[in-house]
Amino acid sequence: MTRPVIELRSVSKLYGDEDTIVRAVDGVDLVVERGDYVAVMGTSGSGKSTLMNIIGCLDSPTHGRYVLDGVDTRRLDERQQALIRNRKIGFIFQSFNLIPRTPAVSNVELPMAYAGVRAADRRRRALLALEQVGLAERTDHRPSQLSGGQQQRVAIARAIVTNPVLLLADEPTGALDSRSTAEVLALFDDLNAAGRTVVVITHEEEVAHHAKRVLRMQDGRILSDERVAPVLGPPPQRLAARASGAAAS
Repeated sequence: MTRPVIELRSVSKLYGDEDTIVRAVDGVDLVVERGDYVAVMGTSGSGKSTLMNIIGCLDSPTHGRYVLDGVDTRRLDERQQALIRNRKIGFIFQSFNLIPRTPAVSNVELPMAYAGVRAADRRRRALLALEQVGLAERTDHRPSQLSGGQQQRVAIARAIVTNPVLLLADEPTGALDSRSTAEVLALFDDLNAAGRTVVVITHEEEVAHHAKRVLRMQDGRILSDERVAPVLGPPPQRLAARASGAAAS
């Protein structure tokens, strides 16, 4: 039996002092198995962003226990948390977080450089990841030379290049037009179909409809946790064809 990728037990995150305590996350229990695709939804202030920071080891819970792929994160110091973020989590953000004056392939290489991977291996793996997201012909382009959808695909390539156990996406389509949104969601479908564990933080129903499981949060708590039938995007070959066409234009 495989171990869960995410296991939260009675996790809470509190801010403020005794007179003005804010429970940003309030006693959350959550298990995400390997290969699942989960959307976490909620309005502003619902706690979904704080939960994402805890899952991503960007913040620590005030109370409770978080085990990531068998590692109890309570035992980790700051350096160890940085290592586990690098090795086990691939992050995808709304704002892409690419280095502006750096070519796509070098942006994708970055997490491997932090991990001490040899230069030749970094370049080979980065090129392969860019090919996987349909940007084989855009490897030397800087972010300013790419569309928003292409920049997000570079960010996805960067997230998968270290082969993490978890892809964690924060509003990944929030800055994209409808066509680019459809392409990015289709790519998430493909990655999950290939066995990747995906957790998406979103307020958009369109994004959540692609997940296999939808959590809804309010006031720091999970109100509902439903297993759903995902709406799959276009087949991989159609996505690759569109991406190749965009690269040629």
